[in-house]
Amino acid sequence: MASRAGAGAVVAGAAVVAVLSAALALYGPPLDAVLNQAFPLHTARSVADMEAALQLVRNVVPPLAAWKHKGQAGRIGVVGGCPEYTGAPYFAAISALKVGADLSHVFTTQDAAPVIKSYSPELIVHPVLDSPSAVQDVEKWLPRLHALVVGPGLGRDDVLLENVKGILEASKTRGIPIVIDADGLWLVTQQPALIQGYQKAVLTPNHVEFSRLAEAVLGDPLDGRDRYRSVQRLSQALGNVTVVQKGEQDVISDGGQGPARSSWLPLVPARSPGSVPAKPSRSTAAPPPPQT
Repeated sequence: MASRAGAGAVVAGAAVVAVLSAALALYGPPLDAVLNQAFPLHTARSVADMEAALQLVRNVVPPLAAWKHKGQAGRIGVVGGCPEYTGAPYFAAISALKVGADLSHVFTTQDAAPVIKSYSPELIVHPVLDSPSAVQDVEKWLPRLHALVVGPGLGRDDVLLENVKGILEASKTRGIPIVIDADGLWLVTQQPALIQGYQKAVLTPNHVEFSRLAEAVLGDPLDGRDRYRSVQRLSQALGNVTVVQKGEQDVISDGGQGPARSSWLPLVPARSPGSVPAKPSRSTAAPPPPQT
């Protein structure tokens, strides 16, 4: 049970990142522009810093208001789920609602759809992911979505992975922010060109997933002695996509010098065994490369 709960917190984190990405895309500046103001490189962190960071986030997440209609606070799509794994897409979709999104869609397989739907009547569940027309079925919804989470509970079935490839390409064409987690990362490991240079992509690998990505993209395994440089190198090799390497201390890089995020940053959840709710996570951005 502990491992399942921990996995739920990780998937919830992907949803939080997706909601924040959608909010920033709709209402505010790029994420780095927000965080740079509160987390400059190589400076001490304080409670005042965190208050400033929280205020900046509040400025880009739209408040509830009587004059707003449903959908204006974010519409999130989750692509994943299969008969073996129905929990992960549920956690991602419901977490998006809990942190403020208005609508949460799940695009999953026919067998998984009724199970996921039974978890919550709030979710909009589409049983299309294993259909021959899956790409077209999802693509028609893309104009209504602000961000996608791709991979929770996806599995590694060849048909599903092929359909997800088409969905990724269609989403990139529309410029939709994409958070890729779990078996979505497995697909990227097999075909890195899928997200090469797409700077609206956010990859959220754990240690094992990051090692696979590093070996596939960089040609060498993770250098455990210098996580910061490894994350930065991977981001640069993929064309400056954002990489969030999860761990006791998360490391975040978009390949540039970036801010140091080593204070308690309540955007990505801690992965505490036995705790499903998202918690603040200690996050650190990769430092700049050495001058040569």
